Formats: sequence, structure tokens, C-alpha cells
Amino acid sequence: MKHSYKDLTLDELMALKEKLHKEYFDLRMGRVLGHVENPLAVRTIRRNIARVNTRIREFELGIGTGAK
Repeated sequence: MKHSYKDLTLDELMALKEKLHKEYFDLRMGRVLGHVENPLAVRTIRRNIARVNTRIREFELGIGTGAK
């Protein structure tokens, strides 16, 4: 399921990026230890991080909706 990040502000995107990075780290560590229930969650979170980074970059460049 894809999430829509178009309605979020820059501050909300930065906070979400930090949250996703922490989840990604926890899943990576769990995978090493062998305690991950859903191994595909790693790929999903990695893709969500990329989506958030894209929106942040759009804000930096001043393109897209909501960017000033």
C-alpha cells in the first residue's frame, strides 16, 4: 500500500523520515538476529523512505504542490 505524503509539511516529512529510519534499523537488526516476522517490511520501509526523501527534495527545489 502506497502512502500519500503530498499533504505533509516539511517539518512533518523530516519527523517521518527519522521515524522510518529508526524502524528500518530495528528491522535490519531483527533480521540479523532472526526475529523478523515479516521480512518484506524491510523493502516496504526502504521504499517509503525514498518517497519521503523525494518529497523533501521537491520542497528544497521549490517544485510540486505545497512547496513555497
